[in-house]
Amino acid sequence: MQATLPVPTSGIDLFADDVLHDPYPALRELRDAGPAVRLTGYDAWILPRYEHVRAALADHERFSSAHGVGYEDQFNALMKGTVLACDPPDHTRLRAVLSEKLAPKALAKMRTRILELGDELVATAVAKGGFDAVTDLAAVFPVTVVADLIGLTEEAREPLLSFADAAFNTFGPFNARTQASLPFVSQMFEYLNTVMVPANLHPDGWAAAIHQAADRGDIEAASVIPLLSAYVIASMDTTINGIGNTVLLFAQHPKAYQEVRSDPSLVGPAFEESLRLESPAQGFFRRTTQPVDIEGVTIPADSKVLLSYASANRDERKWERPEEFLVRRNPVDHVALGYGVHGCAGQGLARIEANAVLGALVRRVSSIDLAGEPVRKLNNVIRGLASLPVTVRTEER
Repeated sequence: MQATLPVPTSGIDLFADDVLHDPYPALRELRDAGPAVRLTGYDAWILPRYEHVRAALADHERFSSAHGVGYEDQFNALMKGTVLACDPPDHTRLRAVLSEKLAPKALAKMRTRILELGDELVATAVAKGGFDAVTDLAAVFPVTVVADLIGLTEEAREPLLSFADAAFNTFGPFNARTQASLPFVSQMFEYLNTVMVPANLHPDGWAAAIHQAADRGDIEAASVIPLLSAYVIASMDTTINGIGNTVLLFAQHPKAYQEVRSDPSLVGPAFEESLRLESPAQGFFRRTTQPVDIEGVTIPADSKVLLSYASANRDERKWERPEEFLVRRNPVDHVALGYGVHGCAGQGLARIEANAVLGALVRRVSSIDLAGEPVRKLNNVIRGLASLPVTVRTEER
């Protein structure tokens, strides 16, 4: 029987502005502190090491999502009825609603169109010689693709980005960012209730499929709006920030970019390495259903536990040279998109979108240079950029 160890504690505030700008020194300190660390500034624990984060993601019986995956109980209550905030068998039933539309066979049918859209968007941006890789590229493409898949009309798409960013802020503590996001969250639910009704939707889209599942009795009518919110939010921000982060890494590591240009089959592995190094979703909370022993450290029952994807993906115990951008690493076992039953349902789509944009850049652009200081977008959960000005060169220039 393993001896119980003293509880490692830390006063680090992972939601402070300076930490959000550069969380990695703090996360390294937490990994060194212990396998499970109690955060003294919050009523919560953190799992900072890869082995334990991955194991917890696969263990919904002890690390439950049913009470919500954010910190504040008031916002967790709003998540009730979503695929994020439930465990099997409810999770299995809710996820099945769109499983066919997100299956590899369905995505394969969309691949050609997504690749064409990506190439068109990149061609337009590259022709200008300089552009903002976030506002002109990364933030435009996924919204266009997802809005098409949801089945939204053109005029109904504009608010989607602000909704996603605001919703993820509410997964953290009730700080200034969360408070500033509340009006947008209210607008989001009003939007979902008034705009995403069958009369306004394409009958073959995701939103219509969710309404149809309620009509058949596969899910409760009360689950429609929460389920819509989960898919609308999650289907955009990871992809947007994943693409933006990758373009920044290409600009910061020109040798790595040339390596990908010389072997375009590395576009996919480079995106996976970007997801590992700069995880768009930094982590989500779980609630323990019983006391859990982590290498001799006991987390009590009914504790909030932050599963830190960002820390796990830079864990020195798992990865060699974890802070380097190595495009040949191909870290397919990273946890940036979750793992287990709560692995990102749309990760196949995200990879197709990223490959479309990044592949088009690699084909058309011989070099990417920063044209100004990147502007970090601070969010309680999401790590991404608000602006990334770049200049590009093509072979012809």
